[in-house]
Amino acid sequence: MNPKRKQRLAIVLFIVFGAAVAVGLVMYALSQNINLFYSPTDIAEHKAPEGTRIRAGGMVVEGSVKRDTESLQVTFDMTDYANKVTVTFTGILPDLFREGQGIVAQGEMNSDGVFEAVEVLAKHDENYMPPEVAEALKKAGKMPEQIRAAGAE
Repeated sequence: MNPKRKQRLAIVLFIVFGAAVAVGLVMYALSQNINLFYSPTDIAEHKAPEGTRIRAGGMVVEGSVKRDTESLQVTFDMTDYANKVTVTFTGILPDLFREGQGIVAQGEMNSDGVFEAVEVLAKHDENYMPPEVAEALKKAGKMPEQIRAAGAE
């Protein structure tokens, strides 16, 4: 093989190898930022990975909100009316957070089966429900009547 072809081959191999490394790094970065949605039923059936950031959504169970008087820690139960999951959150909850309302929380499951939230998002009006929560409630066959009538199909 003459020197000019060797040089071209080396350049092409360098470009292919560089592109492969770049694609690999992008895929790794994307996999670290993916957070999948799980319903309380999925979590109760141990489909949610432990120690990995996920999103979970459902309705806040009436009478389950417990606030620590010494800190900003709040513990509450979240349900899709088929199963429920205990959620802990340390911080200030959104103004729209209340019992009986739909929420989506981002965090991870601990080894005790408790969802440790780092962010809690509450719905913005009485007829809106996050699409993931609506789908989870629909699968459980427990979509609240006022939401169903408002068009969250």
